[in-house]
Amino acid sequence: MTYTQTTPDHGAADRGDPEHASDVDDVARVLEPDGTRVADAALDPWIADLSPHELRALHRDMVLTRRLDAEGVALQRQGQLALWAPCRGQEATQVGTAHALAPGDFVFPSYREHGVLLGRGAQPADYVLAWRGEEHSAYDHTTINAAPPQIIIGAQSLHATGWAMGAQRDGSTDVAVAYFGDGATSQGDVNEAMVFASSFGAPVVFVCTNNQWAISEPVTVQSTFPLAGRAPGFGIPSMRVDGNDALACVAAMRWALDRARRGEGPSFIEAVTYRMGPHTTSDDPTRYRDADEVEAWTRRDPIARLEAYLRAEGVLDDGGLDEVARAADALAIEVRAACIGATTRAPETLFDHVYAEPHGPLERQKAEYAAYLAGFDQEDAR
Repeated sequence: MTYTQTTPDHGAADRGDPEHASDVDDVARVLEPDGTRVADAALDPWIADLSPHELRALHRDMVLTRRLDAEGVALQRQGQLALWAPCRGQEATQVGTAHALAPGDFVFPSYREHGVLLGRGAQPADYVLAWRGEEHSAYDHTTINAAPPQIIIGAQSLHATGWAMGAQRDGSTDVAVAYFGDGATSQGDVNEAMVFASSFGAPVVFVCTNNQWAISEPVTVQSTFPLAGRAPGFGIPSMRVDGNDALACVAAMRWALDRARRGEGPSFIEAVTYRMGPHTTSDDPTRYRDADEVEAWTRRDPIARLEAYLRAEGVLDDGGLDEVARAADALAIEVRAACIGATTRAPETLFDHVYAEPHGPLERQKAEYAAYLAGFDQEDAR
């Protein structure tokens, strides 16, 4: 479903009752929950060239993302990580959009986009060292073209817009992509970013992962209308797709990237999906959501949906599934080894790599911190 800045679709966006803000059937899709392929005039042209190899790679990365996510949760429960933000159920949105990107595009993720980072080439240690408290950012952003995961809700939308405006002035065809959740659309940062992006025609794509819950607040409290209907108010065309349909997510992102590369400015994608686990490992979702709701979304599982389609098309068989399962287990082993084998550095190295070059005020702070730490040694000596 596409919304434009002048004539919004007269579907969910024009229905004022709150239940339609999260209507999972009022979305564009090409795969039904059982894996049946359906036609969609807006999406089909963008995925017509997907090869069997690309389809298998899409499925593989979704399976790897889920296994990685399960390992992250386990490591936190075992005291190896301070926190983890699960992404189970959102693999199609993350991997599908990431697979549409070009190498030069730059992503600005939130704390839950593990599948996006996997798609950009993150290494096993990159997923865990920051959550373990060993690094400010566990990876080199210039290597995988991904900014550090943003904890401040929606702040990355401003960063992405600024990067896009810089790329625009450099004459580049690279595009910035900001990932954020449904709750972030209520933050000023996201709205301010869309104002700048629209006003300057910045080559940026806003991907709103509508997973139905902003911690314990349902999306129906965030908005009585589909979130994709907000963007046209800023002059930004948008598309509302089934976020559990990996092919629809690839298509939507290709549509948005094409607009940006042709100089047509920003786009907004609302991917309607579901957060199957807790907001983070410090959250208990059973306190605020119904088990029947979770069960209903389990039947819409994005990996099972794509797998059913690929099997029906003869693109994937038992041998291929076994190979993917082994690759997923191998990744989990590498992630665990990177986490448990991490070396904790001296506390004063906290000041290293904060700025590109050292300067006086930072050196003074480091010296003061060193003196503070030395005070504990003196107390122990008494």
